[in-house]
Amino acid sequence: MTTLARHGWVLAGRSLAKSARNPGPAVNAIVTPTLFLVLFLYLFGGAVSGSTGDYLQYLFPGILVMGAGLAGLLSTGAGLAADLRNGVTDRLRSMPIARVAPLLGSVLADVARYLVAVAALFAVASLLGFRPQGGPVAALAAAGLAVTFGFALSWVAVWIGALARNESAVLAFSFIALLPLQLGTSLAAPVATLPGWLGAWAGVNPVTHAMDACRALLAGAPAAAPVTATLLWSAGLVAVFCPLAVLAYTREG
Repeated sequence: MTTLARHGWVLAGRSLAKSARNPGPAVNAIVTPTLFLVLFLYLFGGAVSGSTGDYLQYLFPGILVMGAGLAGLLSTGAGLAADLRNGVTDRLRSMPIARVAPLLGSVLADVARYLVAVAALFAVASLLGFRPQGGPVAALAAAGLAVTFGFALSWVAVWIGALARNESAVLAFSFIALLPLQLGTSLAAPVATLPGWLGAWAGVNPVTHAMDACRALLAGAPAAAPVTATLLWSAGLVAVFCPLAVLAYTREG
């Protein structure tokens, strides 16, 4: 396990070095949720909460979850598909490392990018007037929970990339899959205010649980139920999609 972790961190460094040479996807993953925060705040703040100040307290936790995972998923799978197509994977397979190490490296690099995105979002939200009512410890807990959930979702993106092995196909499929996960939630408005069919989906959407958990932590409200649901979803996603990603990655052709 120690060797796997070491190999994973080395390959995470390779992925981050690639991002440094081509920062576009990483910058986009940070800028996109920030734009959503500002646009949603000033478009819907008055209609949903009566003021942008009150709406910011509601909106920011949802954007936090988006920034700590959802916004960067497209580039994650596409990057892995590019390595498979360009022969980088064949070179890695010839090395004395665990088969899962390249995948783990990709996911760990995602976590590093998520941490930067979360820090940037907190900075922008603070400038806009957001204040965590639960205090700094609750804010750190919300950030950690959002990154943990993003780590779990990264395995879904890795599986898609290993399965499709084509950047265009990964981007198209991930975008289609991402929309209902991202918008069919409590992101912009409470689930109770949504139409029945959309509310039913939002109620079982794991992203909603993560957003509600972060919202409760940042508001200083009881958070045990949504936090537990988010952690269970995160564990379940890793348990299902990590083995699937390894199987897709190690298959021939």
